[in-house]
Amino acid sequence: MDTVIKAIRKELNKNTNLRTKESGKRFFKEEIKLYGVKTAVVGKIGKKYYNQIKTRQKEDIFLLCEVLWQSGFLEESFIACSWSYSLYKEYRPEDFQVFERWVSHYVSNWASCDTLCNHTIGTFIEMYPEYLKELKEWTKSDNRWVRRASAVSLIVPARKGKFLTDIFEISDLLLLDEEDLVQKGYGWMLKATSQSHQREVFNYVLTNKATMPRTALRYAIEKMPQNLKAEAMKKG
Repeated sequence: MDTVIKAIRKELNKNTNLRTKESGKRFFKEEIKLYGVKTAVVGKIGKKYYNQIKTRQKEDIFLLCEVLWQSGFLEESFIACSWSYSLYKEYRPEDFQVFERWVSHYVSNWASCDTLCNHTIGTFIEMYPEYLKELKEWTKSDNRWVRRASAVSLIVPARKGKFLTDIFEISDLLLLDEEDLVQKGYGWMLKATSQSHQREVFNYVLTNKATMPRTALRYAIEKMPQNLKAEAMKKG
């Protein structure tokens, strides 16, 4: 095993806090592997060791990220996400297959999903928008994290007003998804979109509110003025 991975794990173990571990578990419905290290400390550890490896080839760093993902520990996934995002200037189209594998094989909770998607994958999609068609394919996956990823990968681009048509297409594909965390995912994407396209998102919600799960609807309208919220929530 690479000495950097060993050193990271040693440092994470050294910073373990039982109270942090127990409080962290309360944020998740599923079983989760935690060292119990505060997020800010995880960030410092990740940055410290990235500085030791940043001269390596991108592919070598991605392999280290894969080892971190394979552990199943939340904190190690955060470091992997930070490292992969740090390499964004070197992204190439073929990297999508790597990111897709991480989502489908290793992501097992909303926090890892969102951290990877908001930064690494979202930035990749902005650089290579032709891969939006792949996100639409993700909506058909049996894996709920892959389906959530299809939406939350567009959170940051949505805030910038990008990809409006594609966002509505993905929302259509996820509209009746029965998974709570997928509903929250595309609802969050619509909420982010409403920052630049409030009227369009409001109209989309009104058009679909008879079938849209209330969880997704509430997320979508969260940032809207009270009068629009009231109209969107009105029954009938």
